[in-house]
Amino acid sequence: MTAPALSYTIWFSQRTGSTLLNTALASTGVAGDPSEWLHFEHRDPATFRMEDLEQIREHGTTPNGVFGIKIQFEQRWVDAFRTLLHVPNHAARAEVWSTAFPNCSKHIYMTRRNKVRLAVSWWRAIVSGEWHRTFGETPQEHDIADQYNFDAINHLLLESTMCEAALEDFFSETKIIPLTIVYEDFIEDYEGTVLKVLEYLGIPADGVTVAPPALDKLADEVAEEWVQRYREERQKDWEIKRW
Repeated sequence: MTAPALSYTIWFSQRTGSTLLNTALASTGVAGDPSEWLHFEHRDPATFRMEDLEQIREHGTTPNGVFGIKIQFEQRWVDAFRTLLHVPNHAARAEVWSTAFPNCSKHIYMTRRNKVRLAVSWWRAIVSGEWHRTFGETPQEHDIADQYNFDAINHLLLESTMCEAALEDFFSETKIIPLTIVYEDFIEDYEGTVLKVLEYLGIPADGVTVAPPALDKLADEVAEEWVQRYREERQKDWEIKRW
């Protein structure tokens, strides 16, 4: 198939608003469909084929030739693409990525300032099974108040930090300066953030309509209780408490 005129990647760690941004950009009809294509249908890097890659390019590209994809950084996918596309071992990882997704000159980095709230949100999603809630949908009732787990939240906080460290390493390797989207700012200025992304991608926004937010926030009283409990337990016996 014809290579996209422009490809871009949304890099994220869990609970940073990537799905909200994905659906917002797809709603414009001019910014590709930056879904989590490499995770759909339980795709495995070890069995990934050229046909799978072509299918992803087709599904993620809008008629104006813009392709989008979102993913948490995973070295195994870089390795798989290097082998599948016969990219030399000396080539930088960004070059491998751009070979898989042609003209991938734009990178968006999604992060969240408060990593404790990120980790609690992640754990809440795991124990409740509710990862997203459609905007306006009646909240599900979850009896999870007793599911607080210090070790689990602590692990997820560290995992998100390692994910971001890996991304920073990927960017710095070839001096990529991504557009950084901060979760806390995004939810305060939803439409403005989406238009900022279109500007960064070089896509004219004249006549473009951004659909209202597709998702509601999931934070609730239980999550806030867990945030405060973790904050206190994590800093127990610290001489200088930071928060």
